[in-house]
Amino acid sequence: MADTANTAHVIIRPPLAWGLAVIAGLALNWLLPLPFLPADLPKGFLGALVFILALALLAWAIVTMTRAGSNVPTNRPTTTIVESGPYRFTRNPIYLGMVLGLIGLGIAFDNLWLLIALLPFALVIRYGVVAREEAYLERKFGDVYRGYRSRVRRWL
Repeated sequence: MADTANTAHVIIRPPLAWGLAVIAGLALNWLLPLPFLPADLPKGFLGALVFILALALLAWAIVTMTRAGSNVPTNRPTTTIVESGPYRFTRNPIYLGMVLGLIGLGIAFDNLWLLIALLPFALVIRYGVVAREEAYLERKFGDVYRGYRSRVRRWL
């Protein structure tokens, strides 16, 4: 059982939020299709390329976090501040990968609803997840986290 006293207490698990955004975008497109790209654009190829880049970033971030000995799931305690791999460039590479994944799917399926779903997803992640994680990390790691936060941007 997870030690809930030693977690960020996010309002929703990020993969669930991402899945809900994808389902909402696909369902809305089924009800009212909103294509937005030129017909002659290789949408499938471009979208797949963005999606693969997103998966690569997610995998790199998860492997880096796991190798550092910390937990990836938000309902488990963070054991260390990871500053290597993609965490040298962004404090939130997993969430950035999720955003890129939604963009890739939106392009691949020529589905504007998926891009529209990006807004509520991003707001939930920023204020319901990242803000809580940042407060938790500052409480738990103090100056170590504040130093990392001053060196590395939240997103890019």
